[in-house]
Amino acid sequence: MKETCGTSRRQNQPQRHYGITSPISLAPPKDIDFIHTQKLIEAMKPFGVFEDEEELNHRVVVLGKLNNLVKEWISELGVSKNLPPSAIENVGGKILTFGSYRLGVHTKGADIDAVCVAPRHVERSDFFQSFFEKLKHQQEIKNLRAVEDAYVPVVKFEFDGIEIDLVFARLSVQTVSDNLDLGDDSRLRSLDIRCIRSLNGCRVTDEILHLVPNKENFRLTLRAIKLWAKRRGIYSNMLGFLGGVSWAMLVARTCQLYPNASASTLVNKFFLVFSKWEWPNPVLLKQPEESNLNLPVWDPRVNPSDRYHVMPIITPAYPQQNSTYNVSTSTRAVIVEEFKYGLAVTNEILQGKSDWSKLFEPLNFFQKYKHYIVLTASASTEEHHLKWIGLVESKIRVLVANLERNEFITIAHVKPQSFPGNQELHKQNGYKTMWFLGIIFKKTENAEGVNIDLTHVIQSFTDTGQRELSGTPVADLKNAAPKQPYLPPFKGPHLPTSEECFKKPIDGERLTGQDSAFKGGGNPDDVRRRSTENGVLGGKSMLIPIINTSRSQRLSSKELPDSSSPVPTNSIRVIKRAIKLTLND
Repeated sequence: MKETCGTSRRQNQPQRHYGITSPISLAPPKDIDFIHTQKLIEAMKPFGVFEDEEELNHRVVVLGKLNNLVKEWISELGVSKNLPPSAIENVGGKILTFGSYRLGVHTKGADIDAVCVAPRHVERSDFFQSFFEKLKHQQEIKNLRAVEDAYVPVVKFEFDGIEIDLVFARLSVQTVSDNLDLGDDSRLRSLDIRCIRSLNGCRVTDEILHLVPNKENFRLTLRAIKLWAKRRGIYSNMLGFLGGVSWAMLVARTCQLYPNASASTLVNKFFLVFSKWEWPNPVLLKQPEESNLNLPVWDPRVNPSDRYHVMPIITPAYPQQNSTYNVSTSTRAVIVEEFKYGLAVTNEILQGKSDWSKLFEPLNFFQKYKHYIVLTASASTEEHHLKWIGLVESKIRVLVANLERNEFITIAHVKPQSFPGNQELHKQNGYKTMWFLGIIFKKTENAEGVNIDLTHVIQSFTDTGQRELSGTPVADLKNAAPKQPYLPPFKGPHLPTSEECFKKPIDGERLTGQDSAFKGGGNPDDVRRRSTENGVLGGKSMLIPIINTSRSQRLSSKELPDSSSPVPTNSIRVIKRAIKLTLND
């Protein structure tokens, strides 16, 4: 798919109304807006945001082969289940994509999210058994694994160099035709909840595209916002930030409010709208529709738990759900601050005072805070480690929630990008991954007498991890028979020595008393201001236990800040004794 600079000037066509409110502006783009948009495209190219025609065509070929495999398997299954020959000829079956690929905003090397849609004679167990076996015998398929106990059960594999996450949905029909339309809500009738979740990805993606006034401008704007979010460390649904579908819906809402604007203007308006948004008012692309299927939907009037969502962004397809239920008060505060920073930077860019590269500068996380907690996950083998850290990472937001409940903590900010342990020591000490959490403390009167003890917070997280993770089998390790994970008891907080706290920062980084989140000038005072001086109460160090983290990133390395740099544990205020989650296998 070839990206171009912008907006075709269709000023004579009648304006269709999009969204739940009237647009803020119908102003068409000016010549300077097209120039800004072209410069935006050029600024994104070095990050691998756009694929060339050859790469795009390769994806089409791979999906075609996978679609043929699905049809072949469904026919074979019909024979084994003694379906009449006439029925077998027409059973069909189909692969449908969703997510970034379906939206048209995937990047170089990105995976493809897809759903295998099958007729009623195909059971979910067939998908994870006979189809899994069929995939196993394909020479072009590597790294095949199944995750049956996931919220949306999935088979993951690499097909001729393309990573694919494939979910399954069984429709209550005899035939699945090539022109299948999932937009009709009645398709969901009599389906189990796992099939509904599997189909929801396609239905939401298609509805988003249907609800934007200009798909080309939407896609280019979304590419820019996703790249910005990854560079600024706020792209992770699992860790309490926003995932791809949430960013897509925010950009879609911006497009509805400025239907004729160019992509460069839309990026700026995106930051304007959501830096001033009055959360927890929900973001909606359309009015929620009623249905007689009686499926659970997001509705705080009916569901008490929905009233506690702090940053609701509601999917437009039935059954409507909040895509940001993992967002906490801390992560929302971090996101909103980044919105304000993005607004300041894009204002400068559109005024000619800066260029687009500034928007994509990475966040200097290790200069932002004075105190850090480090979480370490480790296992003895690489295979076990990859699965173990996925389980541990899924629980990190529990730790953030525990920290937020402490009356002296204002912000608990986890860095989505994890760090590997020392590669040379793997054979001796096993494989390790570390995550870092920045902590901001509240200012208090008479702070000199305050002692912050996080023992209970950490112990609560450890207990939760022990309870929830110890009973969880590590996927695909049935033959390895791993022991239950061992969670060492918390040894109590350790006060770092002055030597530990004030070692000279490595690589020339300097930890300032301001803990500024932003490098360079040009930012308004209200954006530059950061409360990291709260990390010290009355000039005295806090008692801060540490937690270390790391994980293999699926995000393109070009889009992320450099993950190969050493972990700066010498230059930040942490405790040497960490809480470790270890898989003893």
